[in-house]
Amino acid sequence: MLHTPSGGAGHGTAAADSGLMSIGAVLNALRDEFPEVTISKIRFLESEGLVEPRRTPSGYRKFSVGDVERLARVLRMQRDHYLPLKVIREYLDAVERGEAVQLPMLGRQRDGEAVPMSAETPVASRIARADLLAAAGIEERDLAEWESYGLLTPPADGVYDAEAVTVASLVHELGRYGIEPRHLRVMKAAADREAGLIDQVVAPLRRHRNPQTRAHAEARAKELAALAVKLHAALVQSALGVRLP
Repeated sequence: MLHTPSGGAGHGTAAADSGLMSIGAVLNALRDEFPEVTISKIRFLESEGLVEPRRTPSGYRKFSVGDVERLARVLRMQRDHYLPLKVIREYLDAVERGEAVQLPMLGRQRDGEAVPMSAETPVASRIARADLLAAAGIEERDLAEWESYGLLTPPADGVYDAEAVTVASLVHELGRYGIEPRHLRVMKAAADREAGLIDQVVAPLRRHRNPQTRAHAEARAKELAALAVKLHAALVQSALGVRLP
């Protein structure tokens, strides 16, 4: 649930402005449901036309409660339905115009066959190549290039793990800043080394005969992965001398 400040009593511009939020306040309102959201992500969604906050005379962004709710809907549609931003924008614009439109459907895999996704469909654990392209908003040539650099691995059956959507989306977003796939090979190599280290730690548990112990291995792997991600982020920030929100 979003927690946004309500406007105070009164009339005119002052009363209207009292209900507006800074980008930092928007970040705090969204983080309960979307802990990974950042100010950069909010700015990126604005640049893509998903939200249009007001600007003060000095250029600061001011978001309305409606803007925050729209951002939350965008983030949910990305997270739960793997929809590309262009499709999300067109859908939300149509809804706001009062048009009766259905949530676009994205195929997922069940027993080798595509199954439509709707608003009630749970997140798919695997995704077909065509759906991966649509979800990340990329072309076939982009995906082929990223696979050539080892950033994504083409599966033998043509069906990707859902995490591939996150990888593809991030590679695509980094590309907007001039960071090319060849530059990301060092990050992929570091991730592989970190995964290898975690695997060494949990390998004895995974080989255990007790099913509960093997299940504990998976939980331990997730915990270690989360810690590794936090450490990596902290090391990068420390090296750059910056602090992310």
